[in-house]
Amino acid sequence: MAADILNSKKVLISGGTGFVGSATVRALAARHPGCAITVIDRSPPRAEHALPKTIQCMQVDVASAEEVNRALQIVKPNIIVHAAGIIPSVVDRFSRRLEREVWKTNVEGTRNMLSGALENDVDAFIYTSSCCVVTDDLSTPYCNIDEEWPVSHTSLIYGESKAAAEALVLEADSSQMASCSLRPSVLCGEEDYLLVPTIHACIAKYETPFIIGDGQNLWDVTHVSNVADAHILAMENLMTSRTAAGEAFFIQNNEPITFRDFCLAIWSHFGHNPPFELRIPETLAYVAGFLCEMLTWVTGTSTTLSRGSVRDACAVRYASGEKAKAILGYEARIGMEDAIRLSCEEYARRIGVVLPARR
Repeated sequence: MAADILNSKKVLISGGTGFVGSATVRALAARHPGCAITVIDRSPPRAEHALPKTIQCMQVDVASAEEVNRALQIVKPNIIVHAAGIIPSVVDRFSRRLEREVWKTNVEGTRNMLSGALENDVDAFIYTSSCCVVTDDLSTPYCNIDEEWPVSHTSLIYGESKAAAEALVLEADSSQMASCSLRPSVLCGEEDYLLVPTIHACIAKYETPFIIGDGQNLWDVTHVSNVADAHILAMENLMTSRTAAGEAFFIQNNEPITFRDFCLAIWSHFGHNPPFELRIPETLAYVAGFLCEMLTWVTGTSTTLSRGSVRDACAVRYASGEKAKAILGYEARIGMEDAIRLSCEEYARRIGVVLPARR
């Protein structure tokens, strides 16, 4: 029944040339070929996005209410997946430098999408939120948390913006338009320009031997294809039973892994094993991060080591997947081992590196 419903509907995906958006487009086109899909994004699709040729693409900035309304009036979608947003780079993640830009796109852009959706009689609205609505408050460990855990409204700018936007989406749920929010964990997979590339870069910078803290902190990571699956399940739910309406869901592989083991696995795929290990107490690293911040302030340069990055590297953050499983029927299709392997293989192709044969 769900397949029949989606095959007869129009789906608009904002941010459809981005990491999660393009993965969702490909998965939706493959699973429901009769579905009419339109992508709107500030950036036009590039060759590496590998979007199906049947997809209609429109260049739209979600921060512009006028552009959003014009696109929705043309497309008249039944379902919206709102995946457009700004994720600060590693350098800017722990500062407030991009606060205005992030808030404009992530919060005001979501407000524009919701207003346009209500004006154009959209039936279902799925928001691509983030686990960071909770976990960007770095003062607390997050051990097997669930959706009852309070959202943090004072954290890093990304988490703050996603929390504010998610609240707008959940408040918009009504008999006229069903809405829900998905909170993916840290992601890897095709077109990952943040996680695997950053960890791989540690090899060239001779940083792989260093362990900050005890190295035993557990993280949630998931392959982007699993998150795409969750989006499709949410669409199917909101168009049928609507049991997901007004709800938020953590989405991850449900296989917590220590941050150190995740890094070691990636380096191993590229044929690198740290020659030795040196543990650096978190307190000492925190002081070093503070000194780097002061140097940055004096010289006007940027740094990847900061108090925030130290806390981030030592953080414990993993969530329960029971709610997503019970209501959406979500389970990770790509396990952690394959997620790491596929991510490394794709990144190696992108940078023109031949991975050594695995034993």
